[in-house]
Amino acid sequence: MPRLILVRHGQSVWNASNRFTGWTDVDLSDQGVEEAEEAGRELSAIRIDVVHTSDLVRAQRTAEIIMRHNEASDGVPTKYDWRLNERHYGALQGLNKAETAEKHGAEQVHVWRRSFDVAPPEGESLEMTAERTIPYFTEEIVQDLADDKSVLVSAHGNSLRSIVMHIEGISPEDIVSLEIPTGEPIHYEYEGGAITRVR
Repeated sequence: MPRLILVRHGQSVWNASNRFTGWTDVDLSDQGVEEAEEAGRELSAIRIDVVHTSDLVRAQRTAEIIMRHNEASDGVPTKYDWRLNERHYGALQGLNKAETAEKHGAEQVHVWRRSFDVAPPEGESLEMTAERTIPYFTEEIVQDLADDKSVLVSAHGNSLRSIVMHIEGISPEDIVSLEIPTGEPIHYEYEGGAITRVR
């Protein structure tokens, strides 16, 4: 049956320096490249028929590295779309997270980073992010699954949080505690219109 694999890009250079990244187009760190390589080794024998990724280079490079390891990667198309971009962090983009917590308080920064419906200044909440990721997921990714294609999605912590929330029916209250680590694939199976997590 078709498989859906979600993977957050490997560590970026701004992840490594503890900065809010959002739509800033930064590359992978050396650790991030190795995380992508490890994900590629893990997924090397799994059939992938189509790749979906964002407009941002850290997600695109992660997908490219993973697919270089894949045994059947020749001719596999990649679809790029801004709707899979990380949430926009607005005025926080580029700022150090620890310094921002000192300035605004750790509790306020936690609310900006993890809550469902509170946006950082001039940025997007997870709810706003979901308003673009979920239509893309249902119209493009689910359609590929329905066409019997196994799909790799290489995207970002919050764009993937919104998709996982949708797939697994996680409540706005519980999504606060969901963390998606860099470079670790999440596996689902698609059967009869249902998407089920397998590991």
